Amino acid sequence: MTQKAIIADIGGTNARFGIVDLDGVHNLEYLACKDYAGPVEAAEAYLAKIGLKQRPEVGIFAVAGPVHGDLVNFTGSPWTFRISKSQVDLGLKIFDVMNDFKAVALAVPGLSQTLIRKIAGGESEVHYPMGVLGPGTGLGVASLFWDGVDKYIANPGEGGHVTMPATSEREFDIFHRMKAKYHHISAERVCSGKGLENLYSAIRVLDHKFDLPDLEAPEISKRAMENSCVVCRESLDLMLAFLGRVAGNLALTLNARGGIYIAGGIPTKLGEYFYQSRFVEEFQTKGRMSELAKSIPVYMIKHDAIGLLGLEQTARQYLIKS
Repeated sequence: MTQKAIIADIGGTNARFGIVDLDGVHNLEYLACKDYAGPVEAAEAYLAKIGLKQRPEVGIFAVAGPVHGDLVNFTGSPWTFRISKSQVDLGLKIFDVMNDFKAVALAVPGLSQTLIRKIAGGESEVHYPMGVLGPGTGLGVASLFWDGVDKYIANPGEGGHVTMPATSEREFDIFHRMKAKYHHISAERVCSGKGLENLYSAIRVLDHKFDLPDLEAPEISKRAMENSCVVCRESLDLMLAFLGRVAGNLALTLNARGGIYIAGGIPTKLGEYFYQSRFVEEFQTKGRMSELAKSIPVYMIKHDAIGLLGLEQTARQYLIKS
């Protein structure tokens, strides 16, 4: 009987599950994290839902948070679990847990050209570093480095938590208002779904727009794109400008001549609004290094769950070896 693997891409809001065998990935399902006590409970609910007759012996999970040691804590979720106990609870012979943006990065070197759109820059240079970042519930960041022989190595990081710089009086005032809630204004605080909500709330108070309702990120984006709310539009425009600034910083830090790849659920949903934003302008405005920034290619990943491809590749490697 063909061995199977269970894969899971678990963010702060949704857990995406699938079953992998040597023919590909099957039975993709999205579960809301809030409905379950943790990854084990969500995985068991998924397996029960699809009615799999042969229980998988391999598990590859990607999680929204750092993975170091046995205890895993999610950054934007109350979930926490121990890898060793979860492996036993799920009856897995192999259980590989990685950061969610490592899974995204693993998928990048083999991406089909149909899944990417070039936004800016020159041509990608072989064997140079690549950077990956993307806003969802939080802001994920990872990088890729050539191993000197035949493949790229994915390096997860916590670049979403770097300090976000303000470059204008307006931005400084907004950040100062956000200081009432956060002691540290990181990139994630303004470049994510939660970040969009933070910007909207801060601008609403700063501009004394107390008649405006509390809104969640999807509604803020909707009203911004409809141009029906000036605070929503400024919030979304600032979020995309901040994202470009952080992406440009990553590009210079890595000398990412291999390219910067934008992933995550938010950019793909914004469509042309994203491409007409200040993202590229902020990416390339780097003072004496502006010409270098302009030469670095930037790509949009059009697949909104690209991490699943990285997990599938990893799962297939385990299945082939077994």
